[in-house]
Order: sequence, then C-alpha cells, then structure tokens
Amino acid sequence: MSTGSKLFRFPIPLPPLPTSASVRSAGVYLAGGLFSLGFWFFLDSAIYSKKFNPYYVHVKFVDWIPGICSLLGIIVINSIDKARLSSEASFSYGGEGVAWKARLVLFMGFALLAGGFAGSIVVLILKYIVPQTPWPTLYFGISNVISNGLMMLSCVVLWISQNVEDEYSYSLAL
Repeated sequence: MSTGSKLFRFPIPLPPLPTSASVRSAGVYLAGGLFSLGFWFFLDSAIYSKKFNPYYVHVKFVDWIPGICSLLGIIVINSIDKARLSSEASFSYGGEGVAWKARLVLFMGFALLAGGFAGSIVVLILKYIVPQTPWPTLYFGISNVISNGLMMLSCVVLWISQNVEDEYSYSLAL
C-alpha cells in the first residue's frame, strides 16, 4: 500500500464535503446573521444613549455616518456580478469592456466599506477615548466599531457565498 495516496498515516474517516448549494445557503444565512447582529449592536447603543445615559455624550448623527458608509459599501459590492470582473471579451458595452468598470465600482464599494470601518474607529477615538468618557458611555463607540466590523464581515461572507460555483449548473440559453 503506497503512502503517497493517503492523507493520514492511520485511516481517519473524513466527513463528506457539503454541496455548493448548501454552502451557498449557509453562507447567505450566516451573512444575514452577522449583519443583523452588527445592526443590533449599534441600535442597542443608540437606544441606550437616548433613554438611559446620564452622561452628556450621546449617539448623534456623527456616529451614524460610518454605518451609512458601510451599508452603501455592502450594497455596491454585492450588486456586482463576479463574472463581469474576470471576462473582458464576453461582456461588452458600447464597444468597450465592462470588466474595468465593474472593478472600479467594486473598488469604490470596498473603499466605502473600509471608510465606514475606519470612520467608526476615528469616532471612537475622538469622541469617546480622548475625552476619557466613563464606561457606560464608552460602550457607544465600541459598539459602533463592532457594528461596522460585523457589517464588513457580513459583506465578505455574502460575497464569497454568492459567488460559489455550482458544479451542477445548467445553462438554459440556446
């Protein structure tokens, strides 16, 4: 028996690989869960700030701007088809290739997403850490960073899961 064809020295039963349809649906559900958890962190801090915070620092529109940028980045990134990024000749628009336009829009989406995350860190530092706000109020800035980080992770998971190739995809076009 040759050891070159075996992965382990001792036979270990490996679980079967999941199908791409189940991976795709699990990824979509995971991305939705991450997005809703991130939105919940921010909404929780905004409601707590408005109703129960005795300190003078509250969640204002400045705290909402990074989340809005992240949300716009998510929308832009996940509206691009992966096939348009790689093939220059198969898709043409007015004689010019569409791939560079799709890459430019994808770059702008990732820039919005990264800008939202970086903006939440800047808001945390400038609004909450530099003035040395006490703990219950510091949570507002930390939850903003957690929220934008989860939104970014949600976008990555959704992008990857939506673009998983299906091994049994049928083309109905003639």
